[in-house]
Formats: sequence, structure tokens, C-alpha cells
Amino acid sequence: MSSAGSAPRPGTEAAVRVADVLLLFASGPDALGVSEISRRLGLSKAVVHRILRSLASRGLVSHDAESRSYGLGPAAAALGARALAGLELRRVALPVLRRLQRETGETTTLSELVGTARVYLDQVPSLKEIKMTVEVGRPFPLHAGASSKAILAFAPPEVREHVLEGPLEALTPLTVTDRARLEVELGQIRESGTAVSCGERQSGAGSVAAPVIGVDGYAVGSISVCGPVDRFGEETVERMRPLVLEAARGISRVLRGEAVDGRRG
Repeated sequence: MSSAGSAPRPGTEAAVRVADVLLLFASGPDALGVSEISRRLGLSKAVVHRILRSLASRGLVSHDAESRSYGLGPAAAALGARALAGLELRRVALPVLRRLQRETGETTTLSELVGTARVYLDQVPSLKEIKMTVEVGRPFPLHAGASSKAILAFAPPEVREHVLEGPLEALTPLTVTDRARLEVELGQIRESGTAVSCGERQSGAGSVAAPVIGVDGYAVGSISVCGPVDRFGEETVERMRPLVLEAARGISRVLRGEAVDGRRG
């Protein structure tokens, strides 16, 4: 970090200015002109015009030639929708994750599909002394691990094809890197509704996961139970499968606005 009073690095200063312009639209009128933005932010009109032109080229703002003003564009709306979807998914899933953690005694997690990868949105750690925890916000590939494969099996066809085309990187010696073998496994996941991993993404980690299905019938994310692999024997996995599956289905029903226990989700 720079010391107090020192000038910010050029790249940092430019990024701050762009962010300030976008945030001004979030807190101000629906439409703003170059002069108004310049006055509010204390920037020259030339700088503001340059920023707006760059944002417009990415669809983050749109220009109304008649009023000579700018407003938020379709790309900004898409970003907002993505953020809201993630917040809603977390809100709906958290009480379910807490209950599932109590039922299984292991760490429970929530993942979201982001592009052709997934990220952990939340977790409820196990209360056991030896447990697994995950890194929230970091992207992971969709071909390795139960949380990823549960999403991939129920992902939109174009996402699944993109991932299967590879490369399928080996994250551990147990990662499935053969497309044909992975496709067979994805078919089995679609039949059972659950995915299991023992050391595929992270050595020594076991996991049982199920997809969270959105309104379009495709996976928007997944939930999992995870812990040390030596606690994920066949009997334990079979006991966990229906618990994880029903928990994921419950979240999916609420997200789709379906009735749950006689109420609306």
C-alpha cells in the first residue's frame, strides 16, 4: 500500500475512477450527463467521456443520443442479476446446510456455477476436531470432485460440452481425465442424483454432493458433505446420499418458487 499523501499508481487510479463512475449510477439518477458526472466526481470532462466510452463498448453503460446522457447498460444488469442470484442462493441454502451438518456431523458446503467453473459460496464447518474446510470464492474446474461433477452432470449442454472437450487436468492421481470414463460417471450421477468423490480434487478428502436445479431445469450450483476420506466409507456414503439429495431438492424447490410443506418457497 502507498503511504499517506503519496500519489496512487496510474493503473490503480484509473480503476478507481471507472469504479466511481459506475457507483455514481447506482446511487444517483437513472441517467447522467458528462458534465454532471464531471462535477460530482471532480474529474475533467475529457476523462469522464473517455471512461464512459470504454464502459459503453462493454455494454456496462448505454448512451441516449437525444438527451446526451448515459445510463446503466445490459452488461451491468447481468452483473447485478448474477450477484442477486448468488445472494438468494446463499440465503435459501444456509439453514439447509446447517441442518445437514447436524445430521451428518461433517462440513457442508454450497457451490455456484460460474461460467464453466464453480466457486464455493458458503460452508458450515464440522464441529469435529479433524475436519475439512473450503476456500470460499476460489474457482474450481467442473470435472473433478463431487461438488463439481454434481453440477457438470446437470449443467446446460453447452457448458458440459465445453468442459468435456478438455483439457481434463489431473488435480490428484485419482482425478478422472478420460472423457469417455467421465461421461459414463456423469450418466450415473444423473441417474442417482448424487456424486461421490474420494480424493479426486483434493487428496485425502471425501465428499457426497447433489445439484441445485434452477428454473430452467439445469444446475445453478450444488451442495455437499465433505470430510477426511477415511470417514467416507461405502456404508457412510450410502447413508449420506439421500440426506444430501433431499437437502438439494429442497433448496431447488424454494429457488423455483414451488410449494414446500404446503407453503410457497
